Amino acid sequence: MIKNKAGAPLLAIASSLLLAACATHNASVEPLAAGTSGNADESGRPGMDLGLFWVKHGAEYRALTRQTYKTATRALPGFIADKSWSALPEQQDAADLPPAVILDVDETVVSNIDFQMSFEPPFENWKLDEFSRNNPATPIDGVKDFVAAARALGVEVFFVTNRPCEPRAGDPDPCPQRRTTIDDIAETGIATDAEHVFLSEERGWTREKLTRRLHVAKTHRILMLIGDDYGDFVPCVRDKAVAPCTRAATRESRVAALDEFDEYWGNGWYILPNPMHGSWTAFD
Repeated sequence: MIKNKAGAPLLAIASSLLLAACATHNASVEPLAAGTSGNADESGRPGMDLGLFWVKHGAEYRALTRQTYKTATRALPGFIADKSWSALPEQQDAADLPPAVILDVDETVVSNIDFQMSFEPPFENWKLDEFSRNNPATPIDGVKDFVAAARALGVEVFFVTNRPCEPRAGDPDPCPQRRTTIDDIAETGIATDAEHVFLSEERGWTREKLTRRLHVAKTHRILMLIGDDYGDFVPCVRDKAVAPCTRAATRESRVAALDEFDEYWGNGWYILPNPMHGSWTAFD
């Protein structure tokens, strides 16, 4: 064994110093909440939520959204040609209807990462509405090219969002959020209008998107559904029953839907990553 000049084993001294340092370090560090990082974010706050950090800065996140939209784009011609196909399990006898795709808006067309990183909890709809009116929309990578490709093939594009229609002080419009949503979509480079954008809390519609998908299916054959939340595809997935659903979802029922609708995932149904918010957060 190598020794120092005083004859004490160097290994023993080193071990003692290491143990002391560890004890001092552990005594001064608070445990981090799940899903957070020990590094400060851009505003200097410790414990940045890793999901937010990934969406804001991760090239992997942007690669996934591009991958999703490119995969969907390549699938369009086949779904157009197959008149028997519909991405809506409830739709029947739609062969003679013109083709359409249905997209969600937030985290599907428009990225709300800057809002998510800046708003003061708790979330309230008016906070997002105000942010959207005062800040330019950030597009999700890949969506503009996908919509252009779909329209070039004669496919109509509809947007179904759970942004709610709510009164706004001094505004006579019963649904001013529709204008804001249309403007947000336009700021991503995609033109649309009120005939193609459907919000919740209008026409008797609730946050359950099934009724709005069925509304589009009355006049169009649905080729694809694209979104970031389970509810953009599967009906009745919330932790509370929302009309027309009569039963709340559970963890088990949500998992069971993976197998029930297995043929659609990546085949007419294209889901984008969203670790920030959504119906999944109620099942902790």
